[in-house]
Amino acid sequence: MNYRMIKYTLGWILLFEALFLLLPTVCALVLSEHVLAAFLWSVAACLAAGLLLVLKKPTSTTLYSREGFLIVSLSWILLSLFGAMPLYISGVTPSYVDALFEIVSGFTTTGASIFPSVEVLPRSILFWRSFTHWVGGMGVLVFILAFLPLSGGQNMHIMKAESPGPSVSKLVPRVRTTALILYALYFVLTLIEFIMLLCGGMTAFEAMLTSFSTAGTGGFGFLNSSIGSFSPYIQIVVTVFMVLFSLNFSSYYLALREKWKDAFNEEIRAFVLIVLFSGVIIALNVRSLFSNLGDAFRHSFFTVSSIISTTGFATADFDLWPSLSKGILVTLMFIGACAGSTGGGIKVSRIIILCKGALRELKLALHPKQIKKISVDARPVEHEVVRSVNSYMICYLLIFVLSFLLISIDGHDLVTCFTSVAATLNNVGPGLSMVGPTQNFSFFSAPSKLILIFDMLAGRLELFPMLLLFSPGTFKKT
Repeated sequence: MNYRMIKYTLGWILLFEALFLLLPTVCALVLSEHVLAAFLWSVAACLAAGLLLVLKKPTSTTLYSREGFLIVSLSWILLSLFGAMPLYISGVTPSYVDALFEIVSGFTTTGASIFPSVEVLPRSILFWRSFTHWVGGMGVLVFILAFLPLSGGQNMHIMKAESPGPSVSKLVPRVRTTALILYALYFVLTLIEFIMLLCGGMTAFEAMLTSFSTAGTGGFGFLNSSIGSFSPYIQIVVTVFMVLFSLNFSSYYLALREKWKDAFNEEIRAFVLIVLFSGVIIALNVRSLFSNLGDAFRHSFFTVSSIISTTGFATADFDLWPSLSKGILVTLMFIGACAGSTGGGIKVSRIIILCKGALRELKLALHPKQIKKISVDARPVEHEVVRSVNSYMICYLLIFVLSFLLISIDGHDLVTCFTSVAATLNNVGPGLSMVGPTQNFSFFSAPSKLILIFDMLAGRLELFPMLLLFSPGTFKKT
């Protein structure tokens, strides 16, 4: 275990966070907000801790899989612990656990909030909340890899540990170049949405925060009504970009290289079909709740895009919709976005592999001697990927059940507890009942909030980096 390299990398993480915190600090300075001191103290703390950790560069920069997982899990924990400081020091949140919940929800692009009203918050705090979505959407370490070669070409272990999906591949031979390509695509799409929102009448500040939250598929808003009070044009633009950010970013790169068949792969096609089918069924189911069928379709597709992308924006209180619509939305929470996107959930690619695996087992029951491999896009899926998907699902179910049972100790109703875990573990944000789109998570006890914080981190990091923190073998010297 290369502890010196782990410590060195964590130091750079904190230095980059100090850089990120400068943006809301400038915002607080320009607006003369009372939270300026809290941001200055937070920047100073990140700089001091970061400089202390990077003071001595390790002689060996080699990283292996175990170090990669450990760096990713510890990095996100450190980012959250320091990122919560402005909210707590400024007194915006009543306790540090609440501040930690809010900022973990930001970095993991969950969008679950403990604030009953966001309209009373200082604008610099609103900026920091939404900006954490943008930073966490593509991955903090992916961002750093794009600008800082940390491990002599072996940092693919870090990217694999942080990137969503059952498998991760490089777009080009060098990991650093891959990271640059991903962030370039991410930035361009964010900029296009920002411009389109400006054209729809949003102020620059509103468009920027909405773009940050949409790009990271996070869902933090600056109004209690989320996107509900904006024009149909704004809602349609946000709907389109929630879907775009839910797609595998590798597909955009392949499309730019005119590899259309690879770009529009089986996962993308399945995702689009799920969105279309769910949107139509829900629109027909809720048509009586709206003045016309057009409004029903607009709100339906917005909500479907918001939930399956795990963004969490809302234009209507879907907790009041019929049971069929709510059942479909809860199902979409679990399915989630595509692998290699900024969205959460189990991922469409895993669902495809699991379904094909089940069909294969049914065929083998009839024809035991038949040899048939699972294939996706006419290519056989490697056994390691299938094993990884099965392992992921076992861990996912264990975490879900244990979290559900533990937060049930608070005594809240079944739907609240179930959808709270579903919303946090899948990085969706809103659930149903007491955690519906017009509600918040402030009523949970501190222990329950800590459990949900773990769920948000585990969901964003694909479970294993967080679980390995509890394995004694992770820290053994080899």
